[in-house]
Amino acid sequence: MTVDELRGRVFKGFMDDDEATRLYEIAREAAGRGPCLEIGSYCGRSAAYLGIACREAGGILFSIDHHGGSEEQQPGGEYYDPELLDPETGRIDTFPLFRKAIRELSLEDTIVPIVARSEVAARFWRTPLSLIFIDGGHTYEAVFTDYNGWISNLQPGGYLLIHDIFFDPTRGGQAPRCIYRLALSSGLFLELPMVGTLGILQRAPLGCFTAAASEHWRSIIT
Repeated sequence: MTVDELRGRVFKGFMDDDEATRLYEIAREAAGRGPCLEIGSYCGRSAAYLGIACREAGGILFSIDHHGGSEEQQPGGEYYDPELLDPETGRIDTFPLFRKAIRELSLEDTIVPIVARSEVAARFWRTPLSLIFIDGGHTYEAVFTDYNGWISNLQPGGYLLIHDIFFDPTRGGQAPRCIYRLALSSGLFLELPMVGTLGILQRAPLGCFTAAASEHWRSIIT
């Protein structure tokens, strides 16, 4: 299946088509330089776009999710979906739908699911990554943990993508936006145009000084 054909497939999920297409484009460019990684795969929509890009580029995607649903997806939450409730355990379980999507798209040799919390998977990770996509839990603690646990593995020139950035607090939570600004203020990232609520940062290549890094230096010497 091509990415054009993928647009007609129905997934459970919250990412719009323009955001998903931009994910594909960036992963297609990045995946030849090293593995891609996503945090928060839910039922497989973003993994499908990233995975097809990785397959076309001869790369691989590691997809991390505990598959127990985020805070707002639990019973009584704003995004609770009773179809995802496991009747035997009484808990949310998105992994069966995720596996079904990956199997139907023939991406089982491209996508490596990691069923664990992000901070657990990060403990002994040492492989440099060409792309990190953060779309897991949306509390500040969860987003900061995802950023802090993985950012040291991002290659110079690699991409940090953060979903659900809302500049209007009435439209959505502010934790992803806060981490996006934290990354920018570090001086390590170049800011690229957003698509919808998808923030796109590129780690500065070696020898490149970002505007934020230059501003930090000027504030010290003047």
